[in-house]
Amino acid sequence: MEKVIILGSTGSIGNSALDVIRSNPDRYKVIGLCARKSSIQLAEQARFFGVEDIAITDETTDAGEKHIIKGRDAAINLIRKLSPDIVVNGISGAAGFLPTLEALKKGVKLALANKESLVVGGKFVKATAKKYGAKIIPVDSEHSAIFQCLQGERKEDVEKIILTASGGPFKDRPRETFASVTPEEALKHPTWNMGPRITIDSATMVNKALEIIEASWLFDMPGEKIDVWIHPASIVHSIVQFRDSSFKAQVGIPDMRVPIAYALSWPERLLLDLPRFDFHDMMSLEFSKPEEGKFRALRLAHDALKKPDTLPCVMNAADEVAVDEFLKRNLSFDRIPIIIERTMDKLSGEKADTIEELIELDRKSRITAKEMI
Repeated sequence: MEKVIILGSTGSIGNSALDVIRSNPDRYKVIGLCARKSSIQLAEQARFFGVEDIAITDETTDAGEKHIIKGRDAAINLIRKLSPDIVVNGISGAAGFLPTLEALKKGVKLALANKESLVVGGKFVKATAKKYGAKIIPVDSEHSAIFQCLQGERKEDVEKIILTASGGPFKDRPRETFASVTPEEALKHPTWNMGPRITIDSATMVNKALEIIEASWLFDMPGEKIDVWIHPASIVHSIVQFRDSSFKAQVGIPDMRVPIAYALSWPERLLLDLPRFDFHDMMSLEFSKPEEGKFRALRLAHDALKKPDTLPCVMNAADEVAVDEFLKRNLSFDRIPIIIERTMDKLSGEKADTIEELIELDRKSRITAKEMI
C-alpha cells in the first residue's frame, strides 16, 4: 500500500485524486492533506480517510483539529514530517513551487498538477529531481497525454509536440469585444470544471502559454518544437509527431480522474469506473490553429523561453496579479496580456541564480504588475 500526501486537497485536482483513491482503498493510504483555507471540507476529508496530519496555509483559518500544521510553510512542513511514497501537488499558482522542491527531496513520485512549479523554476525542479532520484509524473491532461505518447519512444525521434486546447469560452468571440468581457462570462469554461484562476487563464489562453513552458521543461524540448491546436471537443488530449511523419495521440473522455489515476499508478493503469468514449458518437474531430493576434499570450510563452531561467517566473507572477485584479473588476479582460508583456519587458534584464533570487524576482514581478495596473 502506497502512502500519499495530497496538497490542495479541497480543490478540483485534490477532490478528483481522493475520488480515485476512494475507489482503490487496498492500494493507497492517504497520510497527509493540505488546503489553503477550506477548513470544514478539509476536516471532513481527514475524517473519511482517517488522516491525522493536516495542514492549512492560511494562518487566519481555524481548523479546529488537533494534528494541524498552519502557516505559509504548512505544506512544506507537512511533507517534512511524513514519509510518503507519492505526493500529489494540486496547489494553485506559484505557491506550489517550494512544496514541489520539498517533495522531490524525499525522492518520491511527484504527481504534478501545479504547472507553475516548472514555469517559475524549471531549472531548480529538474535539478532537484535528478539529485534525489525523484520521478515527476505530469497530471495536466495535455502533459499526461504527451508523457503517455512518449512511453517507449526516443527523444531524438520526436519532431513536434502538439498541445490541444479547447479554445475556452471566447474562441469565436471577436477580439474587439474583449474589453467588455465580464468575470462571469470568463468563468464559464465550455469543457472543464476548474478553479477561478486557471479558468480565466483558459479564457485568455495564458494557461496554454504556461503549458508550452511546462512542456519545454518536462520533455526537454525547445519552444519551437511545441505547437498549439484548438480542439473544442477536448477528446484528443495532445499529440506527438515523429520524424517518420507518424503521429501518436492520447484520446479519452475529458475527466481529470484519468490523468490523476495514471500519475498515481504509473507505469501501471488502474481500473476506473468511468464512461467509455465511443468514436461512433463523434465521427469527426475538429482542429484549428489559434489566432495569435487574438491570444497574444502564446507568443509571450515563446518570448519567455528565450530566457527560461527568469522570464517564465515574471510571466506567471504578472498573470496571477492581473487575473486577481480582473476578478475584482479593477482591470479589463483585454488588458491582462498587456500587463504581462509590459512586466516582462521591464524585468527582462533580471537574473536569478539561486532559489532565493528567484523568489525575490517573483515578488518584484508582482509589485511591478500591480503598479502598472
